[in-house]
Amino acid sequence: MTSTTGGPARVWGSSAPRRLYSVVVFVLLASLDNVAIGLVPPLYGAIADSFDVPQRLLGLVTAISFLTSAVAAVGWAYFGDRSNRKPLLMIGTLIWAAGTGGSALAGNYPTFLAAQLLAAVGLGAVGSVGYSVVTDLITPRRRGLVMSFWGLSQGVGTLAGTLVGGLLGATDWRRPFLVLTVVGLVATAAYLFTYDIRRGQSEPALAGALATGGDYDYRISRADLPVILGRRTNRWLILQGLTAQAAFGSLVWLPYLFIERAKDQGYSEATAIVVGSVFATLFQLGGAFSIVGGLIGDALQRRTPSGRAMVASVGIFAALPFYLVLFFVPMRIDVPDGAGTGAVVRAVLASVVSEPTVGLSLLAALLALALTSANSPNWFALIADVNPPEHRGTVYSLGNLVNGVGRAAGNGLVGVAFNGLRLAFPPPLNYAVGLAAFQLFFIPTGVMYWLAARTSPKDITDVRELLHTRADKL
Repeated sequence: MTSTTGGPARVWGSSAPRRLYSVVVFVLLASLDNVAIGLVPPLYGAIADSFDVPQRLLGLVTAISFLTSAVAAVGWAYFGDRSNRKPLLMIGTLIWAAGTGGSALAGNYPTFLAAQLLAAVGLGAVGSVGYSVVTDLITPRRRGLVMSFWGLSQGVGTLAGTLVGGLLGATDWRRPFLVLTVVGLVATAAYLFTYDIRRGQSEPALAGALATGGDYDYRISRADLPVILGRRTNRWLILQGLTAQAAFGSLVWLPYLFIERAKDQGYSEATAIVVGSVFATLFQLGGAFSIVGGLIGDALQRRTPSGRAMVASVGIFAALPFYLVLFFVPMRIDVPDGAGTGAVVRAVLASVVSEPTVGLSLLAALLALALTSANSPNWFALIADVNPPEHRGTVYSLGNLVNGVGRAAGNGLVGVAFNGLRLAFPPPLNYAVGLAAFQLFFIPTGVMYWLAARTSPKDITDVRELLHTRADKL
């Protein structure tokens, strides 16, 4: 293969390699966003001891940071939908890197809190503005697939943050914050080489006009906000997060169910904690099947404009029986009590094939998580399908804000429910009953996706017609 001008530079400058590089950069940055979020919880004890404050104050830092990031994301997204997004992403990344570095250097609790809030403000840009950019990189035919990687990277990032915090911070809690600061600076440099993404460039309706030199210069304004909320599919996509995340938020207590089961079978608390953590981690692997949900959503969407919403709705409803099996099926735990962590982990992994009740629980968990994970990529893709390019970041950030409220409610209220149920159901049954009750929040979630399946065809058609009209004017 030869090139008449520029050789390798010509190849790099072409759209395909740089588009691929850009997608990879934005997906990785979405995971870094969640690495920063997951970094603090494993270090609560060490940081609390360092600042001589109760651990609950560190939990408060996480809660306030979540809220700050979600609120800031709305502002970032609005300005991202109005202006050049690349500088905003670079500024946002530098802000969270500065906040993370400040956290490492903090000498007292108030300074640490302020640094974490600064980092949260910057993190709000990565998700909301980055989402808007990625939707302009990917055609509607492949949105579900790419968005499944986008969503999966966030879950992986949270797990990686927990792992990095625990490993690098075992002897010095400041070290992981310093490492992540350097990574943030490298990420900022990576932005410089990303594809120059034009707003609306992935839309088939605009392709011809943009190819001939037209510029899609439509931007969001405050007058558009009633239009956004007046789009019925947007209302269902935003509101479903309140109930969906209440159910998902309750699942952070899943390790406690297996810890209590192990203790109920006579194991020591130390062994029970290892057992519960390993089981919960294994059972979360079903989330990786979100890629399948994205592929199915893409395929069905090409057949019918209600396809993505139907995939999400069916997945949510179909998962409920498997969650009940997971919570209530008796599990026989057979591990060496008091042995080292490695020995207990190996015994848990071996029990998947040697103990039928463990294998059944794992199968139920994988199916439950696989089915509900179809929600994520199709939610991301639907927001892009039913909104013009200049509205997408703002709609995503509004949905993310509601998601945060729902997840916080699920996290908090299920703990209250466990304590209340203890009077009627002794542990571990109170955990099983409480978790099962909170999965009922998936029912209104599935209903809202079903309603979105009814409204999305018209909203998608309206957006396509709007873009065709604008293309004629470019």
